[in-house]
Amino acid sequence: MARRCEVCGRGPQVGNKISHSHILTKRRWLPNLQTVRAEVNGSVKRIRVCTRCLKAGKVKRAI
Repeated sequence: MARRCEVCGRGPQVGNKISHSHILTKRRWLPNLQTVRAEVNGSVKRIRVCTRCLKAGKVKRAI
């Protein structure tokens, strides 16, 4: 399963980890994904959503 938000499409970002001696190694920053029950097109589904979308109210949570 992809580490991608199903609302905004946000995924992993890559960059460099920099040590004290300034040696560069590749690393990844993963989005904070949460599995939530949400209403999608009138039906209730489990989707993986980033916390930014949850906080912004882009997801209609199912009860």
